[in-house]
Amino acid sequence: MPWYYYGSDAGWLMPLTMVIGMALFWGGMLFMVVLVLRHYGSAAQRHRNAEQVLAERLARGEIDENEYTRLRDVLRAH
Repeated sequence: MPWYYYGSDAGWLMPLTMVIGMALFWGGMLFMVVLVLRHYGSAAQRHRNAEQVLAERLARGEIDENEYTRLRDVLRAH
C-alpha cells in the first residue's frame, strides 16, 4: 500500500454501518418518546362518565339500590 493512501479497508461497509446505526439510534429514540407519551397521555385521556362512577359506588356498597336508581334518573334527565 502506498504512503499517500488515506482510505480505509472497510470500503462500503463503514458508511453502511453508520447509516444502520443512526437509523437504529433514531428509531430507538422515537420508540422511547412514543412510550412516554402513551404512558402519560393515556392517564389524561382516561375519564369515566357519571353513570360509571355511580355504578362503581353501588358495587362498592357506598349507596343502596334506591339511591342508585334515583341518582341515575337525575343524571339521565340532564
